[in-house]
Amino acid sequence: MTTNPSYPETVVRRQLDAYNARDIEAFLATYAADARLFEHPATLLAAGTAQLRERYTARFQESNLHAVIAGRIVMGSVVIDHEKITRTFPEGTGTSEAVVIYEVQAGRIAQVWLIGGAKKLDPKP
Repeated sequence: MTTNPSYPETVVRRQLDAYNARDIEAFLATYAADARLFEHPATLLAAGTAQLRERYTARFQESNLHAVIAGRIVMGSVVIDHEKITRTFPEGTGTSEAVVIYEVQAGRIAQVWLIGGAKKLDPKP
């Protein structure tokens, strides 16, 4: 991976680092002002940083929130991650997997497509 700050893989790495730190300002700084977030293929979940802020501010309240990359493909301006996420769901703590497709333009994330997997809840004590 190159350390060029506008290189797509570097931008997505900064976004993941901010996600794991639950740092909303650093997280949003990786997105274009008019970025769009979709549930794959075309269900719009958020448009623009105000809607991204609203969506992720609540998620960043989860003290166990953490994502790791299980696999990554980089091709030009596109970064595709297989992510494993630990978080607190309404039903309790657990994990889920997702494939996330990031399109980076001019050093910022312009579009994201999420393909969510099943959640697995932790056993109740």
